[in-house]
Amino acid sequence: MLTDKICVKYGSRINLSEASTMRFIAENTDIPVPKIFCSFIHSGRTYIVMERITGDIIGNGWVRRSEESKAKLLGQLKENITKMRELQPPENIGVASVDGGTLFDCRDLGPTLRFGPFDTTQDFHRYLRRGMEFDSSLDLDVQDFINQQNNNKWPLKFTHGDLSSLNIIVRGDTLVGLIDWETAGWYPSYWEYTTACQVNPQNSFWANEIDKFLQPMPEELAMDQFRQTHF
Repeated sequence: MLTDKICVKYGSRINLSEASTMRFIAENTDIPVPKIFCSFIHSGRTYIVMERITGDIIGNGWVRRSEESKAKLLGQLKENITKMRELQPPENIGVASVDGGTLFDCRDLGPTLRFGPFDTTQDFHRYLRRGMEFDSSLDLDVQDFINQQNNNKWPLKFTHGDLSSLNIIVRGDTLVGLIDWETAGWYPSYWEYTTACQVNPQNSFWANEIDKFLQPMPEELAMDQFRQTHF
């Protein structure tokens, strides 16, 4: 935090695509995101200098909020997520970051934290399965899992990828910022829901609110939980 109006996110694992994402969201929607002042790489580290949005994370005092206050904030969050998911992907883009490059996820998706891009959703799913293809000799539940991934046609949606209560900034009953866009990109439409449901222990109360601002996708959640268990 440099001043009350400016902060910088930096490190060897930070990627310029996060700055590109916030610019893209600001240029194409009215979703409240930090304004980017500049972003660059110096001596192997990426720096993103941006607006510091003042407020509290939405989880602060959540259990003490009135139901009316909660409903107002979750309604605003739902409106903003809907606007993001209405964005249309460029032609000839697959599962990728906003600029068509690699993606990032701190969850265990593979041998590295950065992965992709993928030409198709099927290529993405194959990566998540560590390359496993359908085979009739596999256990039936694994066969069903691979068929579910292969036979469904989920459209690409722009996805934040980490809609934890820690990344939503509010002042009073007003949502004033969505932050930490490092996991964002074009993903199959279920990915926003399944990643939001992976709450950490400090964020467990948030699991009860997710269905109020995202379309519930229980079949896809079960599919992704199976993937995490077996792959």
